[in-house]
Amino acid sequence: MGKLRNLRRGSGLVGLVLAGALIALPAGRAGAQELSQGLSEQVAQDVTQGLSMTAYRQAVAENLSGNEGLAAFYRMRDFAPIWTGPDDTAALRRAALIEAFGTASVHGLPTQRYDLDGLIRKMRHVEGERARGELEVELSRAFLQYAHDLQSGILNPHDADSGIKREAPRRDPKILLEVLAASDPHQVLQHLAPSSDEYARLLRAKLKLEKIVSRGGWGPTVRTAKLELGQRGGDVIVLRDRLIAMGYLEPTLSAEYDDTLRSAVMRFQESHGLAVDGVAGSSTLSQLNISAEDRLKSVLVAMERERWLNLPEGLGKRHIMVNLTDFHAEIVDDGKVTFETRSVVGSPEDDRRTPEFSDKMEFMVINPSWYVPRSIVVKEYLPLLRNNPGAAGHLEITDRQGRPVNRANGFSQYTASSFPFAMRQPPGPRNALGTVKFMFPNKYNIYLHDTPSKSLFDRNQRTFSHGCVRLSDPHDFAYALLAPQTSDPVRFFQSKLGTGRETRVNLDQPVPVHLIYRTAFTTVKGEMEYRADVYGRDARIWDALSAAGVVLAGGPS
Repeated sequence: MGKLRNLRRGSGLVGLVLAGALIALPAGRAGAQELSQGLSEQVAQDVTQGLSMTAYRQAVAENLSGNEGLAAFYRMRDFAPIWTGPDDTAALRRAALIEAFGTASVHGLPTQRYDLDGLIRKMRHVEGERARGELEVELSRAFLQYAHDLQSGILNPHDADSGIKREAPRRDPKILLEVLAASDPHQVLQHLAPSSDEYARLLRAKLKLEKIVSRGGWGPTVRTAKLELGQRGGDVIVLRDRLIAMGYLEPTLSAEYDDTLRSAVMRFQESHGLAVDGVAGSSTLSQLNISAEDRLKSVLVAMERERWLNLPEGLGKRHIMVNLTDFHAEIVDDGKVTFETRSVVGSPEDDRRTPEFSDKMEFMVINPSWYVPRSIVVKEYLPLLRNNPGAAGHLEITDRQGRPVNRANGFSQYTASSFPFAMRQPPGPRNALGTVKFMFPNKYNIYLHDTPSKSLFDRNQRTFSHGCVRLSDPHDFAYALLAPQTSDPVRFFQSKLGTGRETRVNLDQPVPVHLIYRTAFTTVKGEMEYRADVYGRDARIWDALSAAGVVLAGGPS
């Protein structure tokens, strides 16, 4: 991305399309330098003529309010300019900034935020030291806005959806400006984007989808309700052509739902988290008929989400990743998935959706008790107890001192707000948490755990819990976590399990846990996979991105 893209060349000029306006710029990087050089010459002339620097300093100082990092940077420099000085280095920074803003749309950024045409006008026509001081700060603010957007995300995550409990990992503005002032500006600007392989693959997918959208998408949608092996006719041809356009089927003229077409359907089903049966039923056709334009929106949302995970400290040499929409939990070591298991997550009801956040797993509890959350106690069990004091007999009812409560006294006198007791399920084969839970203490009371309800893991969409994440293979998960700290993790774990007693086992090295939500993600080979937006979060994020000025390239599909 070293050169301006989406440009029209002619007569030595470049026309840059920005928010519907065509702005004439000198062609290429040299043109951006030529444009900024004019400002350098004007500044040098002003200095040569002995104009006072007081107006410049005053203008800079007056325009620093509201950003302490920005103010600290200029105070440290005694207000010396980094953009509007007469030297070649300042001209190079201006040229690099113009070039970066010209390519902002490649990353799906809201280009109008950076007001490229307005900044160009001001650089061409800046007059006087006060105007130069104002422009100096405006260029720094524009750079910081661009840096934050590309490096850490356009949105504040929790503003887009209340279930997103993470903050955008904003860098210190002072440090961003210090790095820019001390380094090659082109290199600094080009390395602001997340360096993860996932971001690079999503970026390539975005560019590919934009081309598909501009050509009209994947063609007609399939209108029938179901297609399967042996069928022929127009609907089969539409299905065939759409799968060819999507890259799941090699070009063919066959009008029959044959084994080759069935294999292509199975590949499509696998990459969309569907039951892999080779039958194009309602669920499969619903996903297959989603437009390229809507898939592009999902990729843009995924890129924004990847920016939210662009943590200064990284994700962790060893970390746990749980993609809520994919219903899987992974252990990742040095960038490679070393363990994977199916998961069940919170149901789509508002108070049961699993939140998104990052924390550190510190310990596991073998043979855990289940301390029933207050919300479940009063919403689910209290109504039963009011009618029948013996209900939910598998649970202990205790007072504030942990003493058992005599059920014979009844509970009809209590309401949700006045019920003074707690409920606990002791360790055992019927325990709701199964035989082990994995703790990363957090204020949302979310953790990973076993479950006696194993049949739920056979479903394709696994949204059945109260919010915590259930694991299909919790013992193997425990062995993998314990492997770095014991020579025989299986024997160690089973020895604790065999006692039947609740036992806490600390992890020698806490492991970062990232609960994420990706409806669009890539394989190591760069192939796209898509999942359903089970909580509607990505739809809300796209609406917020659109409101912020992010636009789709191409046309409707």
